[in-house]
Amino acid sequence: MRYSVIVPVYNRPDEVDELLCSLTKQTFRDFEVIIIEDGSSLPCKNVAEKYRDSLDIHYYMKPNSGPGQTRNYGAERSNGEYLLILDSDCILPEGYLAAVEAELQREPADAFGGPDRAHDSFTPVQKAINYAMTSFFTTGGIRGGKKKMDKFYPRSFNMGVRTEVYRALHGFSDMRFGEDIDFSIRIFKGGYRCRLFPEAWVWHKRRTDFRKFFKQVHNSGIARINLYKKYPESLKLVHLLPTVFTVGVVLILLASLVCAWSLTLLALFALIIFLDASFQNKSMKIGILSVLAAFIQLTGYGTGFLRAWWKRCVLGKDAFSAFEKNFYK
Repeated sequence: MRYSVIVPVYNRPDEVDELLCSLTKQTFRDFEVIIIEDGSSLPCKNVAEKYRDSLDIHYYMKPNSGPGQTRNYGAERSNGEYLLILDSDCILPEGYLAAVEAELQREPADAFGGPDRAHDSFTPVQKAINYAMTSFFTTGGIRGGKKKMDKFYPRSFNMGVRTEVYRALHGFSDMRFGEDIDFSIRIFKGGYRCRLFPEAWVWHKRRTDFRKFFKQVHNSGIARINLYKKYPESLKLVHLLPTVFTVGVVLILLASLVCAWSLTLLALFALIIFLDASFQNKSMKIGILSVLAAFIQLTGYGTGFLRAWWKRCVLGKDAFSAFEKNFYK
């Protein structure tokens, strides 16, 4: 078996249906699919059963433990030479596996990942969130874009790794957030070859509203400090930018009480986001929503980073996550 597709899922049978449907359309066919239900109250077993005749599919149910340990559970039961780790809210273009195979044939890699895009069927909010998470103006392109301010670290929504390497590194840690970056750091520290496969992209739905999006990015900011405590060398300049932006927003708002012209800086940033997002999505509505998504992405991450820095680096407390109890909500 060439590939094992590993998909952890929690209460998302509709998303799994879309993902599995897209897997039936792959032009490259040497793969199995492993669905692991992470203690769901709304299981997708019937959905998996629907694809028994069209996919080599294996379904497992286990108690809830979070996505990292659930991926490990699936990897232990896999037969592929490579593991392809996907989130349940992804949809694959029909050439996805063919693109992965072409890259590996061109130049071997121990681990790899691809970018994500917004499907035409996504809601305007989902498209705006996708923009905020992938734009050079908000993330520096570190999530899979070609313009980058840091080397590429595969993310667990679209990650590939040679099974032998996965097992040598003992898979994902028990971190609830940031576990994919932790794993990517260990890949690099182990001296393995890791690179971006630009054409192996997926449609990624991400969060469905701005409240859930804030929770996600806030915990990402906390996770960055947790990662820093484990790997001090992993903290780069690009990771500080959302915090600098957040502090800058506060200072500008305070300054506006004295000089309203100081708000021009925020207006200029908003205008850049609006124009770029509107052009990319061919929609002024998505451009407006992208401005809101960008501010949530940057200030959510920045406040999480500052909160964790204060608790962990100043007060010396242990690792924590703000929204761990309702991780999937």
